[in-house]
Amino acid sequence: MKEDKGNQISIELPDDVAEGTYANLAVISHSHAEFIVDFIRMVPNVPKAKVKSRIILTPQHAKRLMRALIDNVKKFESQNGPINDIDPPHTPPMNFNTPPAQA
Repeated sequence: MKEDKGNQISIELPDDVAEGTYANLAVISHSHAEFIVDFIRMVPNVPKAKVKSRIILTPQHAKRLMRALIDNVKKFESQNGPINDIDPPHTPPMNFNTPPAQA
């Protein structure tokens, strides 16, 4: 199969983004037009968690992301063994002053 050089995308990864941002909670909401994923860092004994990053996706891209995550988790588990799914810790009610999700 011949690779089409005209469809290649050059992606730049700035140093500050390459370092990554740690998050241990994700909150997902959606409207008819978009999915919003808020990545949050919760710290023990700190009552206020902070949204560290917000990603807004079209429904089509959200579905592609879901499929890519499923594929990558399967690959990870085939190389490293099963990921143990633990019961989520009790999370206090959160109010981000965002409208409720709509189907």
